[in-house]
Amino acid sequence: MPISNFPNGISSYGMPIYGNGIPFTIGAAGKGKIFFVDPTNGNDGNTGLEPDKALASLDRANTLVTTNNQDVVVLSANASHAVPTGGLNVTKNRVHFIGSAGSGGHFGQRARVTAAATVTSIGAIVNTGVGNSFTNMKISSASTVAASLHAFAEGGEFTVFRNCWFDKETDLDETAASDVAMNGDSPMFYDCTFGSTARITATAIIRPQVLLTGGLISGKKCRDAYFENCIFWRKSGGTASVFVYGANATDVERMLLMKDCTFLNNALSASLPAHAVGFGAAQTEGSVILKSCTSVDCTILAEAAVGIFVDGAVPTFATTGVSVAS
Repeated sequence: MPISNFPNGISSYGMPIYGNGIPFTIGAAGKGKIFFVDPTNGNDGNTGLEPDKALASLDRANTLVTTNNQDVVVLSANASHAVPTGGLNVTKNRVHFIGSAGSGGHFGQRARVTAAATVTSIGAIVNTGVGNSFTNMKISSASTVAASLHAFAEGGEFTVFRNCWFDKETDLDETAASDVAMNGDSPMFYDCTFGSTARITATAIIRPQVLLTGGLISGKKCRDAYFENCIFWRKSGGTASVFVYGANATDVERMLLMKDCTFLNNALSASLPAHAVGFGAAQTEGSVILKSCTSVDCTILAEAAVGIFVDGAVPTFATTGVSVAS
């Protein structure tokens, strides 16, 4: 089995390589395939099955993978991976996208998926498959098209995200925009980052990092979602801004659990958000649990009377999770 240097530090693909997240794969059709994507040196006429025969585009790899076969797509870290005008639509099941190179944890990933100003899809990546995963990459969108309001649109089932950074660079004046449109069933986010502390949101605009409003992806809503050790960044333009938000009473079904998460408003922002997590109406179909979370430069962690349960070191709703300067 060949030794890979794609582009650095990945060895003997097809065996467990937990540092870079490339697993041994067995799918419905036997051993899952591993496709390599390198925009700089690859060619979409290649097989993509070896590093020196890498594909050039992520879209081509997405076409070649087989649903339910646990196929892996490895993204090089030497250049950005531009999605097509219609976005990258991941509809197949049990496919795993992994950014190569060890750089990047919560943020700073060198494997970058980008959407240009002309991209028309709801997000740079739209996932509606079952059992897919995304690891060690940054997904960003600079689209200025009216319908393209998110960096990532999640409408799949049991999707796993690890060490991913989601950043919608534009539409900072749009309440309906977000870094992630979260309509997934049982998604799990570990050690991820949402948003940016560099770009300020507009005054009197909610503009969340994660938008839970049901139906952003047709027929989908947030069900049994889990976020652990994630960072939410913003530079607030006004008190109305919210990190995690849903407009309706039924936007969370069953559960949304956020554990050990940090909601950080840049100290250089124009004002403090009134709360970090909130809704347009009290939730009637699910519970929102903030367990051992903290907020920085927000008035309170969670909006009152909308179905949010706060579990922290200080059992007082209005002050639990609010960082205090010493």
